[in-house]
Amino acid sequence: MDLITGKIIKGIGGFYYVYSDDVIYECRAKGIFRNLKVKPLVGDDVKMRIVDKDNHIGNIEGIRERRSELIRPAVANVDQALVVFAMLSPAPNFNLLDRFLIMMKKQSIPTVICFNKSDLGNDELCDKYKGMYINAGYDVIFSSTKEQHGLDKLHECLKGKITTLAGPSGVGKSSIMNMLSPYANMDTGEISKKIERGKHTTRHSELIPISEDTFLMDTPGFSNIALDDIDAEELKDYYLEFEEFEQYCRFRGCNHIGERECGVIDAVLDGTVSKERYDNYKLFFEEIKDRRKY
Repeated sequence: MDLITGKIIKGIGGFYYVYSDDVIYECRAKGIFRNLKVKPLVGDDVKMRIVDKDNHIGNIEGIRERRSELIRPAVANVDQALVVFAMLSPAPNFNLLDRFLIMMKKQSIPTVICFNKSDLGNDELCDKYKGMYINAGYDVIFSSTKEQHGLDKLHECLKGKITTLAGPSGVGKSSIMNMLSPYANMDTGEISKKIERGKHTTRHSELIPISEDTFLMDTPGFSNIALDDIDAEELKDYYLEFEEFEQYCRFRGCNHIGERECGVIDAVLDGTVSKERYDNYKLFFEEIKDRRKY
């Protein structure tokens, strides 16, 4: 049978689940990949030969060139990240959010921020959150799965892209996923039944089809992110809102940590730059410096 193309939406236990024309195929990867030391990744566009059409079994025989490759989580061809925090209950952990934003920026992945449970907040809170992150160069969406608010904006920002969905537990990621995708319901979706059959029940990252050209990658909730592979002196480069004020710093290469005549510190003091964001910046700077000692 001729080769067909598809996209890996999950890989577990040596099996790869490939989505093609609204069908999920359970595949093995040919031994040639091991010889070449190439590991297929969730998100890969692959060439597949069908072995058993009735039972949707196939073999992966080729991997198309990747547009991008993330290390954490390990996934190919991601276009953007959608990070979800709740407006309240639980209140957002901005330290954790800023860590995630730095990690994605380090890997050159654009990020959209979604504050879910907006029905629990108010206009004042919305304005505060927008002020913190729109000024930092991020798109911000407010949603409520309870009131079905903001879902049209989510659909719009996801359309035609592979998006990794991330955020801590308890913020409503599963509710958002279930409302965005007809395939996301773990109890009734045909795709999920195929993927979760038998003993393959370990929680792994997987792509959920939203439409033919739109995918969400569901990832396990995170509670901590280490800022590895970042030097203290480069940390300021991950804060876009600092840029316009650095021209007023007295010293070239100013780290904005206690230096005299610092334009960024002045912007924080007059409220132009978010104090919460800047306080996290200082904590991260000291954390990275302390890490060097060990």
